[in-house]
Amino acid sequence: MQTEAPAVPVSPHSQVAGATVQGLIAVLLWSSLAAITTGIGAIPPFQLASLSFAVATLVGLAYARATGTPLAALRGVPLGFWVLSAGGLLGYHVAYFYAFQHAPAVEVNLVNYLWPFLIVLFSGLLPASVGGRRLTAWHVAGALIACAGSVLVLTGHGGATKPGALAADRGVGLAAAALAAIVWAGYSVASRLYAHVPSLAIMGACALTSAGALIGHLAFETTMWPLDGWQWAGVVAQGLGPVGLAFYLWDAGMKRGALRLLGAASNLTPVLSTLLLAWVGRAEPSWRLALAAALVAAGATLASRQRGS
Repeated sequence: MQTEAPAVPVSPHSQVAGATVQGLIAVLLWSSLAAITTGIGAIPPFQLASLSFAVATLVGLAYARATGTPLAALRGVPLGFWVLSAGGLLGYHVAYFYAFQHAPAVEVNLVNYLWPFLIVLFSGLLPASVGGRRLTAWHVAGALIACAGSVLVLTGHGGATKPGALAADRGVGLAAAALAAIVWAGYSVASRLYAHVPSLAIMGACALTSAGALIGHLAFETTMWPLDGWQWAGVVAQGLGPVGLAFYLWDAGMKRGALRLLGAASNLTPVLSTLLLAWVGRAEPSWRLALAAALVAAGATLASRQRGS
């Protein structure tokens, strides 16, 4: 008579490593967002967000199948998670899009990419029961060095002020970018409080975000559909990757991965994004990119110096 082999237990360190890898993949996917967006055309931001998050909702079905998570697992999701996740996704994108409508893009990016540094800082506010640890000088120094790499990339490209824009508009736009950074960092770290909730629940948050963005579109924008098949492909690609699968992977990384390492490594997003834009002919390669990549790598290493952080 044959007996089944006992299941091999998965070590906590292996779980943390796996979740951290998922978070890093999300960073890579987000790096493609700018290159994809440049080919989509002048679709209004709320409309684009609604379309992209609708696709991201469908991605959840594929994610459920790939991870073996039954849809029935969503029945016990607490209300607090829905408020946090939907509020985080929608609040971030509303502030982010508003910022781009009122301030130069380069300056908006510079302020918005404070969120990786804020994740490192906010992680020190978590209780020890959910993985919070004392913030050390290594964490702060690593985050600052990695942030310097992002600043080096973003300040290396000029950004013209929008025609007819007022100084007051620019100030409000940059304030919105700062709000976006705070909202995303706060949402990312606070999701650790719901580590027991399956990442598949992001599917419901994406659906709520799509609906909320649709309401914003109908209230404030004029509908403009993609002009050709390539633009439609861009919308679908955006919803599949940087505005789709990335959010499911990031959720897993934030709940079970190394928070401070992911916070510092997130500074790779503007670096890789600029490299990809250069590859597709949308930006000029320079020594700044190489130096920025080195700073980000050094910063991420320092930020993860304390084991288990």
